[in-house]
Amino acid sequence: MFRLRLKQCALFGVLLAACASSPTASSPDASAPTTRGEYDPTPFGGARPVQVYVPNGYSDAKPAPLLILLHGYSASGLLEDLYLNLRASAEKYGLLYAHPDGKIDLKGNKYWNATDACCDFGKTNVDDSKYLSDLVIEIETRYKVDPKRVYFIGHSNGAFMSYRMACDHADVVAGVMTLAGETWLDTGKCNPSAPVAILHVQGTADATIKYDGGSNGGLGGGVYPGAAVTTSTWAKYNGCGPTLDTSAPPI
Repeated sequence: MFRLRLKQCALFGVLLAACASSPTASSPDASAPTTRGEYDPTPFGGARPVQVYVPNGYSDAKPAPLLILLHGYSASGLLEDLYLNLRASAEKYGLLYAHPDGKIDLKGNKYWNATDACCDFGKTNVDDSKYLSDLVIEIETRYKVDPKRVYFIGHSNGAFMSYRMACDHADVVAGVMTLAGETWLDTGKCNPSAPVAILHVQGTADATIKYDGGSNGGLGGGVYPGAAVTTSTWAKYNGCGPTLDTSAPPI
């Protein structure tokens, strides 16, 4: 396990619990449904529809955090949610929550076009960065979202995509948690306009996304950096000193 203390970084539990009201929250559309404790049946996301979970504690009188879960390559939003059970956390902490799907490639696998390493192996150049940014905006038009508490969580390909969102939309994304995924190897392709809180989670025995970096060349992808390079790179982006903390016990 590798942890790096960053000035703008926080543990996932802290991100979820940081639910103080914000005076600059966006205003919901008057037609927003009154669904509570279940998924809003209204589809969001256009051609790739996704439903938004609305916790029982949601109120138009108080801005709510927004959490978006991004699945791994060949998985789906539903499968990733079943795996991580984040809906329970969304309910506990009062989060608006969505788990969208990536596009389907020629092999029938869902994917996100995150970096040159992962996972647009068919070179379609689909603009998932814009799709997800537009999804956030769409949810903000229907619910009272705190613009200072928009978070992404990603697993594998979804982790790469979460880093892409932090790179491209630092003015929107407050923090990301990544599980087994890396940032761009070419730091020139990431220019965050503001600090973004980062929690990087990765196992040293991961044979798919290697802890020390590697390549998805066999699938058509490029080289990705390892956990230490990814976190130290983001420390620099966020203006933090590279102080390592290895005191946490193994998970």
